Amino acid sequence: MRRLALVLLAAAALTACSRRDEPAPPAAAPAAPKTTLQVLATSDLKDLEPLAAQIEAATGVAVHFRFGGTMESTQEVLSGSTADAAWFANAKYLLSDAAGQGRVKLQEKIMLSPIAVGVSESDAARFGWNKPDAKLTWADITKAAKRGELRYALSNPATSNQGFMALLGVVAAAGGKGEALTAADVDRQAIADFLTGYKIVGDNSTYLAEQFTRQQGTRANAFINYESWLLSLNASGKLREKLHLIYPFEGVSTADYPFMLLNDAKRADYLKVVEYLKGDTAQLWLARQTLRRPMKAELAAQVADLLPARGFQVELPFSPDRQLADGLIDAYLNEFRKPIASTFVLDTSGSMQGQRREQLVEAIHYLAGADVSLTGRVAKLTNREKLWFLPFSDRPREPVLFEIPAGTRVAKGVAPQADTDAKKAELQRVRDSADSLRMAGGTALYDSVLAALNHMLEQRKLNPDYQYSVVAFTDGKNTVGRNLDAFKQAYEQLPEDVRGIPVFMVLYGDAAEGDLKQLVSITGGRVFDARKTPLYAVFKDIRSYQ
Repeated sequence: MRRLALVLLAAAALTACSRRDEPAPPAAAPAAPKTTLQVLATSDLKDLEPLAAQIEAATGVAVHFRFGGTMESTQEVLSGSTADAAWFANAKYLLSDAAGQGRVKLQEKIMLSPIAVGVSESDAARFGWNKPDAKLTWADITKAAKRGELRYALSNPATSNQGFMALLGVVAAAGGKGEALTAADVDRQAIADFLTGYKIVGDNSTYLAEQFTRQQGTRANAFINYESWLLSLNASGKLREKLHLIYPFEGVSTADYPFMLLNDAKRADYLKVVEYLKGDTAQLWLARQTLRRPMKAELAAQVADLLPARGFQVELPFSPDRQLADGLIDAYLNEFRKPIASTFVLDTSGSMQGQRREQLVEAIHYLAGADVSLTGRVAKLTNREKLWFLPFSDRPREPVLFEIPAGTRVAKGVAPQADTDAKKAELQRVRDSADSLRMAGGTALYDSVLAALNHMLEQRKLNPDYQYSVVAFTDGKNTVGRNLDAFKQAYEQLPEDVRGIPVFMVLYGDAAEGDLKQLVSITGGRVFDARKTPLYAVFKDIRSYQ
């Protein structure tokens, strides 16, 4: 599957409490007989789920949403989805591909939300960026990031539409080109300067919002995302201070949320739903509930109190150069971003024997393999990466290091390629180490996570130019050593630097989910449930947060 579809990823929706409390739109008399429309939607559209009842009441068409990640959803469309329709934030890449054009029978843009740079108001004032006549550019954003003045949260450019489009804005500004931009025009130094300010990484905008709220004013002072997300965050009352929204002068990419027909046999039902969604009642409800802009200018005036005036805004040209998109994502993963350094805390207690061990070993093989699918490309180990295995049972063992070569450049505009033999040999070491895992003993989980955090702290002192994290895999409750309260006490004694090292927990078997959710809330990580999702898919999700 082609990598460029990765950039379709859009932000997941904020909870309803962060939106304006508005009554549901009045519905027209239902049409008869009732029919159904199966809609494959990306998770950023979960805030639209309450609208399904209104659509059914107005049209007689029962819309059944099925939400998924953008990569998986895109791959499903290209492979021939059984869904009747699809709803993404942006379909430029999908529809620029011959296979995508063949799958999508019709498409209608439903609402709008441009990319914006939200800067803490005090910093925006200090930089002079809040003046009415300020015309900030991507070049200004890049220079501020390089100087250390702008420290931002952003969705992973390799897996999200808004992250990629922000990166493309920097490239277009530095190259002085738009639609004619090619891979050879990429200013590699401009990308490196921009990414100097990239401090909070994630794939899910809800997670990013939580982390930004937690670290605003210390680790980060800006959030790059869709306008609707930033406005919702401002309205939530959770921030230390509100964000001043900047729309870079050269242009931004706007999500237009195309609603796409996949099953031509459902054309009549699709057209009914589209007519309702583009009607004034639904458009105003969408604007008030989700803070996305209506398609009609005359309706925008009715929600002007919710949506800031932007004046004339340039839309960032979309380059049709496929090599540019692929090259930028490869370069981000293997060259420009802070390389990943992580410790995998591997539960090798007796309860892991059998199928659970097989699943863990298979997932590590996936991580160190050569899967070229959309999800596989993101999940696999990348150039310059450092990975430690820290197995544990009754006690944590000594971490074992694996290091992926940095690679050498083979052509202008192309990301460095790891030396093939050296990389293959190191990946084989990873797989061999997984094969050698033996399961016996108890579960000293909290002692082992604490040991991994201390290890990462020491490594960061030696080399601060990595993105550090701890990933723990467990199938059972803690039975040996510190309990959760003792872990909390020990964690509080660690240096402040530990706040920048998230702990991701992967659960399967009989793991104590409640306790582990408390642990990640303390450490700024996330819980991934491998009891509901295949472990290889969990690996892909984790990689998006690193």
